[in-house]
Formats: sequence, structure tokens, C-alpha cells
Amino acid sequence: MKTFNEHRSTTGKARSINLNEEIYGTFAEIGAGQEVARHFFQAGLASQTIAKTISAYDMSFSDEIYGKESTGRYVCESRLNKMLDKEYNLLGKRLGTQRGDRSLFFAYANTVTTSSTTGKSCHGWMGVRFQIEPKGPANDIVMHVRMLDKHRLQQQEILGVLGVNLVYAAFFERKNPKKFLDTLVEDIKEGRLAVDLIRFSGPAFEEFDNHIINIELLSRKLSEFAYFVPESNSTSLTYVGDSLFNKSLFIQRGHFSPLNPLHIETLKKGTEQFKNEYKLKNENCLPVFEMTLKDFNKSDSEIVDKIIKLNSQGFQVMVTNFSLFFELKQGLKKYTHSPIAFSISASLVDKIFNPKYYSELSGGLLEGLGRLLDSNTNIYVYPHKNEDKVKLMHLTLKDIKLNEPENKILDYFISLNWIKDFKF
Repeated sequence: MKTFNEHRSTTGKARSINLNEEIYGTFAEIGAGQEVARHFFQAGLASQTIAKTISAYDMSFSDEIYGKESTGRYVCESRLNKMLDKEYNLLGKRLGTQRGDRSLFFAYANTVTTSSTTGKSCHGWMGVRFQIEPKGPANDIVMHVRMLDKHRLQQQEILGVLGVNLVYAAFFERKNPKKFLDTLVEDIKEGRLAVDLIRFSGPAFEEFDNHIINIELLSRKLSEFAYFVPESNSTSLTYVGDSLFNKSLFIQRGHFSPLNPLHIETLKKGTEQFKNEYKLKNENCLPVFEMTLKDFNKSDSEIVDKIIKLNSQGFQVMVTNFSLFFELKQGLKKYTHSPIAFSISASLVDKIFNPKYYSELSGGLLEGLGRLLDSNTNIYVYPHKNEDKVKLMHLTLKDIKLNEPENKILDYFISLNWIKDFKF
């Protein structure tokens, strides 16, 4: 493939693609204007790159072109995949004979929602399907993103830059995952964008490990969650918002080194107690093993090994960027308003009530606990065996004595039944 040394601005990257006579394809954008295609038109020589642009905003037109969504949701992964399927297949059908032996066909698509309304989610799916050799097989990159700016025009601006970066990285930075991610967020300031998920597939990405790359997103603070579910004796990376949407969650945090029967027993029995107390249906309650990136100092492969092992035993796994429980709770509340429970060892209760962990909050310990606990968010405490010089102690809540005034605060939450013992 020919390459060009254009300045790596957004316009420069778009022009580099336009100058390459092999790269040819379609842009299909729904929900925020044709922000990505616009950069290619403005860069000049767009006729060398763009076969078609389309923006089917009206649902009837969109359904006629891409088919209906059974869920009624149009900002979703299945909609993106239908768009990529339709537009990529049309390129081969209409242009395969004419230029298929000299072109690298691609289809870029996005389906997004933007808003200037406070509190409304501004997010979407985007992806690209492309060849790396004429008449070669297709390769896919699929992403879920959130635009974090308050105003619609700023969100559209970021979407345009990100889309250009994605197409450029697909063709020119696909051999090195870290360089790919560097390019993906080039010219985007920290705090303006979150990439919740990125998934690579196809022969061009045989060396890419989706687990490790999504852990890297966490390390770069581009995402807060990576979510993995069991799938046919394997593991599947999913978008946390789809997995957790309005589900009740029983979360067991740990680094599980190693995973032992007590971890599994605690998760299962705690989930049953949680379901009984809140009268939850099985299908609406998820037991989840959660690991925070803050607990790992070794390579990403260590975390991936644990994910695969837990998934292989049928458990859902969440890796997060949150070191404190109240931060995790606030993150989860973006996706569900149903009850949440955290499972912790009795030996960790003193850490939950240690003021030093809340020093950055203006309200200190009370503010942190207020963000963590409520009638719909409880802590379940399982016994901890602690061997002292005399005997093996079996610690439960009644055995825990904190310093004052923390001990009175603990007693208060116990009286509300927001912190409780496991019922083994």
C-alpha cells in the first residue's frame, strides 16, 4: 500500500487517505451529521476515496435500508453491524468487477446520539470494515464511545476527529496495538472522550488480543469498565452498558490469587441471599467477579489469565479503573438503577470506614459513605478467619470494633441493614 507523509492533523490524515488511490469506500453516519465524511471532503481529492456518503436519519428510511431493530433501539451494536454489512457488500456488488482488483474497499459507519441536555447520554457505536489487499477478506474494528463535552457541536467535533483517526489507524497503524490506540485519540484532549469497548476481528488482527487492548484502555483512563462474559467454553468482550442495563448486581471484588472454592461459594450464596431479600428474579440479577486495575502491578496477561479462568467456570467478570467502592458504585449507576450489593471480607470493613481513603472529598468519610450506601446499595460481609497467637478467630460484624467515631457510624449503617452479615 502506498503511504504519504502528510502532517498528522485530522485534515492531514484525511488527505493521506484521499491521496492513496487504492483506498475506496463508503461513509454511513446516523445521529450527528456527516462529521467524518466532512473531513475527507474538506481535505480535497475526496473523489479518489469516497464512493458514497449516506445519512439515513428518518427511521422509516433507515429501516428500509438496513432493516428494523427488534429492540426498537437504533444506537446499538446490531444497528452498526447491519450498516457495515449493507454498505460493504454493496461496494463489492456494484464495484467489484470495475475496480475490485485494484482497490482496498472499506465501509465506515456510526450510529450515535448527541445532546446539549444536561444528564442525557451522548454516546454511540462506530466501526470500519476494510481490506488490506485487493479482493482480500474483510477485517472489522467496532467501538462504543461516549462524548463527554457538554455541548452538541463539541460532541460532533470529537466524533469527526475520532472517525478520521479510526479509518487512518485501520490502514496505517494496524500492526501495533499501542500505536493504533495512540493514533485513535490523537488531537483529542483528555476528558473529552471515553472508549468503552474496542473489538478487532479478521486476519489483519491475528496478533491483536482484544482482552489486553481493552485492559490498555483502562490503563490509559480511556474507559472505566471492561466486561467479559462466558461464551461457548470461551470468553466474550461485551459493552458494559448492554450487559448491566437495569440489572441488579451482586459484586465480589478481589484479585483472586488464586481463585479458590471460598470465592465461588461466597459469590453464589451471597447472590441467593441478595435475591431473596430484594425479591429479585434470576434473570434480573447478575453475580459478577470484579477486579480493579489498581490491585495489579504485573503484566496485563496476568489479568487476562484470571478473566479467562473465571469465564471458563461460567462467571461474568468486570475489570475496572476504580480503587474505592464508592467510586465503583457511582460508575455502575450510569447503567443501572436497580439494587447493588458488594461482598467483602470482615477483615476489610475497617478500610471501608478509614477516613484517609476519603481525604479528597470535602465531606470526608461521611460523604464517601453517603455516595456508597443507600437503601438500594448494601454491603454483605462474609466471615474472615484470622489466626492469632491463641486461637483461630472467626470474625463477623459483631466482632469488629473500630475507633470512635467510626464505630458509631458502622453501628448506624448496621441498624439500617445496609451493612449485614452473610447468612451461611
